[in-house]
Amino acid sequence: MSSVDTRQRQRGVFGSVLPTPAMDAAVLGDLLARDKRRSQPAVVVPAADREMSYHDFITTAYKSGNVLRYLGLSADARLAVDPALRPEPLLAFLGAAQLGAVTTFDSTAEARVRLVSVDDEAAHTERGGRLAVFGGSPEATTTTHWEQEVWSENPAFPPTEVDPESTALVAGDQQYSHRRLLKMAERVVEELSLTKGSRLAIRTPLSRPETIGGGLVAALAAGATAVFITDAATAVDADAALVDDAALVDDEQSTPEPRRLAIGTLLD
Repeated sequence: MSSVDTRQRQRGVFGSVLPTPAMDAAVLGDLLARDKRRSQPAVVVPAADREMSYHDFITTAYKSGNVLRYLGLSADARLAVDPALRPEPLLAFLGAAQLGAVTTFDSTAEARVRLVSVDDEAAHTERGGRLAVFGGSPEATTTTHWEQEVWSENPAFPPTEVDPESTALVAGDQQYSHRRLLKMAERVVEELSLTKGSRLAIRTPLSRPETIGGGLVAALAAGATAVFITDAATAVDADAALVDDAALVDDEQSTPEPRRLAIGTLLD
């Protein structure tokens, strides 16, 4: 596994056993167990022509965590990520979560490590923290080439204890703990009847925390496939959809999936 055993990780700071939310997971790293690796697609991004199986996605999440550790990310430190619709930002988020670190999808925020598109390297070279880029080789020798480092990393992640109440995601002034994101995921799984093999179209931006908790985390918790799409109307192979509130206002402009849930309903 990417972390210590589930019972150990459910223990809070005072040693009491905490209840498990979505799918017996206490923290996000529990969704990345080795025995969950299989050939079924975990993430599909049609706009980037990218698809990753559960085997490749989980293994690369382990590698991403190791790269972030090498770059200096640790528990409670912050990772700032470009919310580009590609697998790399998603994997970086999960890599940080395994470390007990905090992610923000605001690439300009103060952070110890920053991951952005190679096209935006120059705009971030003067910001604080270590800089890594995806999508190509960097110009500066001090900038890390994300894909190259991930490819060469160890395909396993050492046991790391993470508190379920620790913050995993920050959006504006809102903080989202592992537990809060898993509860959000659990609600989506139940309301959209997601099961192993389902395909969830996620038609909301990565900058929204509900996209992470109700989209990516929900799909992983159910063993479903997360299909990230940029708009509300383009047809994709999916059974259900997570959509922006406006997409449900007019049935004629609604998404093609038979089961839909607006992210506004996930706010608490």
